[in-house]
Amino acid sequence: MTQPEGAVDGGLDEPTDLEPEQGSLDLAAPEDRHTREEWEAATAAVLRKTRRLSEDDPDAAVWEKLTRTTLDGIEVTPLGTPDLLDGLVTAGRPTRVGAWDVRAHLGAGAATLLNEEARVDLEGGVTSLWVGTDGTDLATLLDGVLLDLAPVVLDAPDAPLEAARAFLSYAGGRELAVGTNLGVPATAADDVLVEAAGLARDAGTLAFVVDGTAVHDRGASDVQELAQSLVLGVRVLRALELAGVPADEAARLVEFRYAATDEQFPTIAKLRAARRLWARVLELSSTTGEPVDQRQHVVTSRPMMTRYDPYVNMLRTTVAAFAAGVGGADAVTVLPFDSPLGRPDLFGRRIARNTSHLLVDEAHVAKVADPAGGAYAVERLTDDLAVAAWELFGRLEDGADLDAEIAATVAAREKQVAQRKRPITGLSEFPNLAETLPDREPDGRWAEVRSYGASFEALRDEPAAAHVFLATMGPVAAHTARATFATNLLAAGGVAVDVAGPTADADDLVAAYDGQPVVCLAGADPAYAAWGAAAADALRAAGASYVVVAGKPADHADDSCAMGVDALAFLTRVREQLA
Repeated sequence: MTQPEGAVDGGLDEPTDLEPEQGSLDLAAPEDRHTREEWEAATAAVLRKTRRLSEDDPDAAVWEKLTRTTLDGIEVTPLGTPDLLDGLVTAGRPTRVGAWDVRAHLGAGAATLLNEEARVDLEGGVTSLWVGTDGTDLATLLDGVLLDLAPVVLDAPDAPLEAARAFLSYAGGRELAVGTNLGVPATAADDVLVEAAGLARDAGTLAFVVDGTAVHDRGASDVQELAQSLVLGVRVLRALELAGVPADEAARLVEFRYAATDEQFPTIAKLRAARRLWARVLELSSTTGEPVDQRQHVVTSRPMMTRYDPYVNMLRTTVAAFAAGVGGADAVTVLPFDSPLGRPDLFGRRIARNTSHLLVDEAHVAKVADPAGGAYAVERLTDDLAVAAWELFGRLEDGADLDAEIAATVAAREKQVAQRKRPITGLSEFPNLAETLPDREPDGRWAEVRSYGASFEALRDEPAAAHVFLATMGPVAAHTARATFATNLLAAGGVAVDVAGPTADADDLVAAYDGQPVVCLAGADPAYAAWGAAAADALRAAGASYVVVAGKPADHADDSCAMGVDALAFLTRVREQLA
């Protein structure tokens, strides 16, 4: 197979027949047509009200203010404009036609229990099964499953060939559904890959899974997940080429597995970029037959899910499944909302499979082949991801350290999460300390997952020993905003508050105070100026050892909290004072 060296220098930019059409019909009424300058002026007016833009800044500065940078260093503008497509190749469009394959995951457990789950899922509309098979009795697990109708994808990382042989032996020569996959990981030894290819060709199934979710679960970025999938895909092609299997034939035995997050546009663009990248690999591999489309199995992200307020996971997985469908995934697995807590119950599994049904049958998401096609921002992001992933792929082929790359991404994400610039609903934002979590049987499936909210979950796992006294200054209307902010921030760290209520002066605060070591002043700026120092002095005299002010730092306070604070560091300091 041709080594893809040099392709990093622009090999993705060759023209295709999918350039955007010029001179398309403009259906907008005259009053609905607006210029770029008009948009800039309207947006600048809003930013000036929020003080993100000064009166001296030009209106055009809104682009810089609102452009965000991804963890991969890719800039995403606030508004898609035609110039984003200048010189752009728009390749990687979805190839799936109609509804996607609704794939349920069966994890570890007794074969009889897994069989019951499989039957319920299939009767509920699931169309394929993703089966963990290490040490599992397949005859019991698959009893009653119609193998000619429901594709089965095996997952036995410890003994993939043994699982494949056991499955084929159980199938006993029966016709197997299109999409059935022996599930041998692309990381397996070369001789295992070659033997698996032979078994799959004889049985008429797929053989391999290139699993990008493995690095995603460790915290990898979209670009890193894409690049690693190319490394593994190329590894399969090379191993089979040495055994005399042509690249296009080998490519037909492979299914790629990617993660879908609740960041819908990056997910859509990632799946489109993945197709473009794999097509380029096959082009450089000197394939001679018909083009081989990349087959994609997309799984809702594990790291984005939370153990606390797990019902929010339903929203996250719905957005992720929508993005997967729009991005053209051939098969979609929605993980049950309660998966981070242990073995999902029947309700969790039902909601998971019905998420796809609602999107396909009621929202009609699958009616359009490429809903994002031609969207300026999506096409630009697709191209940027593809180019960046191709560059990283080249470096990984040359020996770059992927672990170091992932570690840097994890550190950058952790900083954003700690500062709540990447908020996690129900965990770092709007936490509920009084919630009762659903009781689930531990299954160990989350042991290797680095949750995006792991640091906050660790604080919640061990609630603070004492409460913070929330010294609310003035009437309710005057202190509500900052009191609510401080309450939510402290709750994110497992710290509850005792609220003073309406007060008129320091004496009222002391009367409500009950000996808490940490107090937090929460009020409006006029109250701070008038009696903030007196309140702090009075509470210290009454026994408080650490005074926090909600707002800007003050000389009479030991600490402060406001928007943009490093929440994790602040909460750690407060908890140390409460210990």
